[in-house]
Amino acid sequence: MINLEIPKKAQTLVNQAYQAAAEVFRPISRKYDRAEHSYPAELDMLAALLDGLNSSGEGGAGAAGVRRREDDTKGNRNGGNLSTVLGAIEMCWGDVALLLSMPRQGLGNAAIASVANDEQLQRFAGVWAAMAITEPGCGSDSAAITATATLDGDEYVLNGEKIFVTAGQRADAVVVWATLDKSKGRAAIKSFVVEKGTPGFEVVRLEHKLGIRASDTAVLRFENCRVPKENLLGTPEIDTSKGFAGVMQTFDNTRPLVAAMAIGVARAALEETGRLLAEAGVTVDYDRPANTQHAAAAAFLQLEADYEAAYLLTLESAWMADNRKPNSLQASMAKAKAGRSVVDITLRCVELAGTLGYTEELLLEKWSRDAKILDIFEGTQQIQQLIVARRLLGKTSAELK
Repeated sequence: MINLEIPKKAQTLVNQAYQAAAEVFRPISRKYDRAEHSYPAELDMLAALLDGLNSSGEGGAGAAGVRRREDDTKGNRNGGNLSTVLGAIEMCWGDVALLLSMPRQGLGNAAIASVANDEQLQRFAGVWAAMAITEPGCGSDSAAITATATLDGDEYVLNGEKIFVTAGQRADAVVVWATLDKSKGRAAIKSFVVEKGTPGFEVVRLEHKLGIRASDTAVLRFENCRVPKENLLGTPEIDTSKGFAGVMQTFDNTRPLVAAMAIGVARAALEETGRLLAEAGVTVDYDRPANTQHAAAAAFLQLEADYEAAYLLTLESAWMADNRKPNSLQASMAKAKAGRSVVDITLRCVELAGTLGYTEELLLEKWSRDAKILDIFEGTQQIQQLIVARRLLGKTSAELK
């Protein structure tokens, strides 16, 4: 049975993450929103602290992996995935772009943690890894990837272009999705760890963005880029009966993490708006029907209910990952709900705050800009709904497009 209260052993982590968000992230949030592409040097010390938490087994607020072992099948656990989600919520209450800028906490790290073998885990320990999936002609449909990886002796030769790569310039390495054989379809798609400085690997440019400006988003090009075959994550065999479940397993972990980011931003906006309503003399009464209260109070209650639903879905998906239960459906439900809710909540909070919400006097307008990407990356709203529909109806990707 799932108990979605915060476990006692995670409370220390939650408190530490909240303190980091309040004392480190919030004070520099506006500074790096304005100074787009400037690296937040203040994060280095905090990243070292998170490294210590991860190595001690306490878990941090960054990337963790979904690793299921055959001999580990008994009892319920509140493990690394739930701890990571809870920590991410607190950190993104401070600033989501700064969390995305944290060294060694990239989405590529989650991929390595999820599907790397023991030797690769040891070799890439301490490496800051970005994730490169999206291409100019391939958005949310990961199966349409055209970047190629051709085995040549003891190396794979990578060719292709990747866009919208979070931390693509700052990271030490990039987990690149490429196909071994286009004729074999999605089953031939594999992920490779490509380290910075590898000949043929080029950062083409950085994007200027609506939100999460403190986080660098890069365009990468691979031209005859030679990567050791030991850098392929998972198995090199192409098993058409299994599709590309190996690389897609990463999303079972990262989608709840992105949902957690959305929840943190939404909570920040709700808390700030609640404070403004109280200052304006608007009382939110939880013991009275919404339709008997001030219109602003009724709207606030609706937003809080939306937030709570997304929060519970996210905790459920993380708990399932920790307890060796297939969570692809729940991960997509959490990502879809939280991604849509954070956009609705932040925009409505800007509206409820009036002129204060639209100016830079508060962070509300920034949160509304940051929110939109959380409904897009790691699979758009539409893709998540399609995945949920396939799972519920028992349809394959070929049967329901």
